[in-house]
Amino acid sequence: MLAIDDLTVRYRTAAGEIEALSSVSLTVAKGSTLALVGESGSGKSTVALAAMGLLPPEARLPAGRILFDGQDILTMNAEERRRLRGSRIGLVFQDPFSVLNPSLRIGDQVGEGLIHHRGFTQERAFARAIELLDEVGIINPEAVAKAYPHELSGGMRQRALIAGALASEPELLILDEPTTALDVTIEAQILDLLESLRVRRGLTMLFISHNLGVVRRIADEVAVLYAGQIVEQGATEDVLQRPVHPYAKGLLAAIPRLGQKKGRLASIPGRLPDLRNPPTGCRFARRCPFATPDSEAPQVLRDIGARKVRCTQAEALRDIAWPVLGEDAPSSPVVRAADAAPAVTEPVVAVEGLTKRFVLSNGPLRFEGWRPMRTPVIISPVDDISLEVAAGEVLGLVGESGSGKTTLGRTILRLTEANSGTIRIAGETVSDKPQRALESMRRTAQIVFQNPDSSLNPRKTIRELLGRPIQRFGLAAPGDIPARVNALLDLVRLPAHYADRYAHQMSGGEKQRVGIARALATEPRFIVCDEPVSALDVSVQAAIVNLLADLRDRLGVAYLFISHDISIVAHLADRIAVMHRGKMVEIGSAEEVMRAPRHPYTIKLLSAVPRVDGPIHGRGPTAVSSEILSA
Repeated sequence: MLAIDDLTVRYRTAAGEIEALSSVSLTVAKGSTLALVGESGSGKSTVALAAMGLLPPEARLPAGRILFDGQDILTMNAEERRRLRGSRIGLVFQDPFSVLNPSLRIGDQVGEGLIHHRGFTQERAFARAIELLDEVGIINPEAVAKAYPHELSGGMRQRALIAGALASEPELLILDEPTTALDVTIEAQILDLLESLRVRRGLTMLFISHNLGVVRRIADEVAVLYAGQIVEQGATEDVLQRPVHPYAKGLLAAIPRLGQKKGRLASIPGRLPDLRNPPTGCRFARRCPFATPDSEAPQVLRDIGARKVRCTQAEALRDIAWPVLGEDAPSSPVVRAADAAPAVTEPVVAVEGLTKRFVLSNGPLRFEGWRPMRTPVIISPVDDISLEVAAGEVLGLVGESGSGKTTLGRTILRLTEANSGTIRIAGETVSDKPQRALESMRRTAQIVFQNPDSSLNPRKTIRELLGRPIQRFGLAAPGDIPARVNALLDLVRLPAHYADRYAHQMSGGEKQRVGIARALATEPRFIVCDEPVSALDVSVQAAIVNLLADLRDRLGVAYLFISHDISIVAHLADRIAVMHRGKMVEIGSAEEVMRAPRHPYTIKLLSAVPRVDGPIHGRGPTAVSSEILSA
């Protein structure tokens, strides 16, 4: 169905030409699913855009062919490619909220392709859109078709995107990270949906992801991309269970396993090479613990049995595991010794009977005489929650989107005001104090936000971002602030010269490290980590999780670690709390909750977790439905 032959893609930039893809060759058989995996910047999305004929004007293709059902897409004119897109090839992007038009109803957007490609009238297209929304498993599709994107949950928006991509009954569906930001239960539903559609419609799929557990569930074959080159390709089970290329070994080793808690996660040191001047030899050599002088020679993709590998040492490394490398402790302490081991015996955080209610004005419509009125709806995302967090403890908080996790974290920090309950932080009752009296608490308790792009000021250098809290709380004399900033960067293992960079000049993992450093700048004893690794590649994610564990051990910092990635929570947390619709339904030691969950909701959450080893979980009726919206 799809054959990519010797494709090279280069992007013209102000800093020089970047070789995003280098002689990439792939084939996807009719009715099968091929997964592309690799770090951000490896070229996965460039493959998808090239296959759709959607590369930007600054892209240049010096070599290669892209054959769709025997036709070369690259030789087509713009009108021929436009007719192909949406009719025979569908594309599902990663973030539905940035793709869906906020001013158009869902039904209009789902049916748009039918009007352009099939000549449907608007009324007929809208009716067909309702049928498509029903096909992708949306409850009450008539109401959803009349809704706007902001009125839907993340899972429902992703289903709407899939419905739109399927509207003209394409033969090939390209999915670019379609489940990255979704909860495990919604993710399981989307994967079940895609599998059933593939069987029912005979779909061919190119599935792009950095989640190897998801890839194992959905793909027949997997290709591992690194720095624009395929380094390993083969049957999914073979590659994920017995990788032979060092980079594939590193990716698999960085994934936390449920029930296999270890001291540290393996991580891949360093970063992608500069693709303006890519190495002539192995592009992974500088990050590879198995590199030899032979690695400097050009590497070719060759057959080893039933798979392809780009490594001269592949046979010798077949049974050798990726090493777990220790990281040197930072040389510059950023906290005083007395702060590193607090002598307080009471919990750092104690919350009792905490409740937060929101009044929504868009409830059911009613009429008072001739006047239409909305009945206010009261929701309680935090409903009578009590918990404690000890010094140096990690309390993991899991649950689906909308369960109240983020609201609980923000309410504890008084970023959202509670309706009732008491909050004690470091022995001080802060729930009844006015905001102007929270100076001490603001230094003691901090937060690491999920998205560093929206939480780091793009107009400030890293030096200014980290120096501001030090100055604000008077933690150092003005002349000592630069040294403290360097110590903070050292603490999160970033070079000192990063202090003069801006956020946009850093990778996602580096920006998240800056977010952690900024939270540590006030010498806190408690940090709320709100989905700090959800959008990161597995290798970067492993480095951040190791960093958080090191800081906990060295500084005695306590965390409320909020995440929908239960594998990460199980690895890092001492205890796990499970939230569902504002209630705490289960709390206990991480080992106990993982080994013998008691509450049915916890059991179903765990059953939906995609795994790279053991039984393939999350299929069929075990997935929890989150699409039924209620107050």
